[in-house]
Amino acid sequence: MEVKRSRFLAVAERVADESAAREVVASARRRHHDARHHCSAFVIGPDAAIRRSNDDGEPAGTAGAPMLEVLTRHGVSDVVVVVTRWFGGTLLGAGGLVRAYGDATRLALEAAGTRERRLVHTMLVTADIAEAGAIEHRLRGLGAVTDVAYGQRVVITVGVADPERLATEVAAISGGRADVEDAGTAWVDA
Repeated sequence: MEVKRSRFLAVAERVADESAAREVVASARRRHHDARHHCSAFVIGPDAAIRRSNDDGEPAGTAGAPMLEVLTRHGVSDVVVVVTRWFGGTLLGAGGLVRAYGDATRLALEAAGTRERRLVHTMLVTADIAEAGAIEHRLRGLGAVTDVAYGQRVVITVGVADPERLATEVAAISGGRADVEDAGTAWVDA
């Protein structure tokens, strides 16, 4: 977007951790080395425990803080936004900068869209090759099958909200011959 001849380019990316967020910022600096500012904000973790912003030379609180506020209002996490600014020769003032950086962040989030994530139990279902097809078909209806590994036996990794129901279904399909093992929890896209 353009405000009084200053150009603002916002990039929103999904990231898994703080180092990945910092790499997105570094990448923007390399890609747009001719720009004056590369302001950023990110929120990481299911509980939004990691929250950082950077004004990158703009007056304190006029870039990173409004960007972080937009991320917070949208209720997103595991995301970084970098707004690159090319100065147009006209000072925008503190209020103008706050609006411009906030608007650029909002537009980037709207363009990128959001995904809902859920905490699920990751279960490993191990079955004989002869039964694996039927079991996998049934498991796709119960949860998110994330992996199928073939070896002497087939190991199907699935994320489910109800591990007991999964164990009951697998026992019924396989006649009790397949094994079900709890492998912990994981966040998955809904």
